Amino acid sequence: MPILYLTEADVGRVLTMELALDAVSAAFRKLALEEAVNNPRQRCQTDHVMLHVLPAAAKTLGALGYKAYTVPKSGEAKFHVTLFDPKHGGMAAVVEADLLGQFRTGAASGVATKKLARADASTVGLFGTGKQARTQLLAVSKVRAIRKAHVYGRDPERRKAFAAQLAHETGVEVVPVERPEDAAKGLDIVITATTSREPVLLGEWVSEGQHLNVVGSNFLAKTETDVEVFRRTQVVSADSKEQAKLEAGDFVEPVKAGVLQWADVLEFAPLLVGRYPGRESPQDVTLFKSLGLGIQDIALAAKVVELAKQQGLGRELL
Repeated sequence: MPILYLTEADVGRVLTMELALDAVSAAFRKLALEEAVNNPRQRCQTDHVMLHVLPAAAKTLGALGYKAYTVPKSGEAKFHVTLFDPKHGGMAAVVEADLLGQFRTGAASGVATKKLARADASTVGLFGTGKQARTQLLAVSKVRAIRKAHVYGRDPERRKAFAAQLAHETGVEVVPVERPEDAAKGLDIVITATTSREPVLLGEWVSEGQHLNVVGSNFLAKTETDVEVFRRTQVVSADSKEQAKLEAGDFVEPVKAGVLQWADVLEFAPLLVGRYPGRESPQDVTLFKSLGLGIQDIALAAKVVELAKQQGLGRELL
């Protein structure tokens, strides 16, 4: 059977945040119903390049495949999702997946925010001014009536340009702030989407009623949050508890200090469908740890491929 190949440009013609939110929500629900399988990220490397692979399957979504990406010491990462026919096993599509990955990560935080943030949440603090930070704000602004966002990044010019771009894209008032605490104190939703190895969000800045999306780290040696964040948090969830034990650097020190117990970390998929209570009061601080799951990638890629076929996009590989 022919294999459809979609470039980043093809993906960009059909991909929307609404599509990503729907696909990622469906992926979580299939996990909760045990109608999907998600295997934690696997890594291997040469002297120069690290390969990351995230396999998953969801029969009732018509999705079977994996995301693979390489990160060389010099140059940018390269991302692809490979999909297979879930009935016959043949390769069905190969999708360039940098943009797709950005949208699925943003959508995961969007789904978590819709579930865990206060219904009246209207302000956002955002740490980070890169591609992932952009889709975080795009997603959150789709699930809550956001009126203002404060953005912090180390480079003043970059954060100013980022704020202007996101204000244009979202219609939200986006304000670049000079101090990191101004991207957290007194705001309803706080998002960390950085490459930092050290905490950027301190617990002393966390206040009652906030929802936190912690996105940037998927290595045990990296954390965006300090231990005090977890002292102030009533609900801690992760997109995959199994994967969090391998990758959630944000949890390492709180667990060592006895502030966080693994038994208290909730799988987000069953939380989403109501098996755990989640937020129980407006004063609760809730936290969603996003690591990025293969099931999210293949669920969204399957939707993108379907739309691309309808529009005659891509090229066939024989």
